[in-house]
Amino acid sequence: MPVKKRVLFVCIENSGRSQMAEAFAHLNAPDSIQAFSAGSRPSGQVNPMAIKTMAELGYDLNGQHSKSLSEVPQDRYDYVITMGCGDECPFIPADHHEDWDIPDPKLLPLEEFRKVRDLIGERVKELAARF
Repeated sequence: MPVKKRVLFVCIENSGRSQMAEAFAHLNAPDSIQAFSAGSRPSGQVNPMAIKTMAELGYDLNGQHSKSLSEVPQDRYDYVITMGCGDECPFIPADHHEDWDIPDPKLLPLEEFRKVRDLIGERVKELAARF
């Protein structure tokens, strides 16, 4: 069995984008990605819209919480994927770094939030297809 790639998804609050990316990795690539998510300034809670829109796809985020970078393993990752945190994302040791320019859906209406969710899902599928 191939070794799973260790992937850390990072956004500012770890309440929306990175939480959904981690969820999509668990949903769509459980055999190829060991996923983690964290925020540079965690909000302390997962966005209710993220919970709602992921539940629509059969994934329950209710048990998750917004985590800081110090709460995830401090080992080297295969990939660190940042999502719109720019200069607020500190350097994290990894073999590959990517910045996915994905808008923060925090204040978007439900339909627009779903579009961001779906974009994240597609990007995670594209990432998983590389392995």
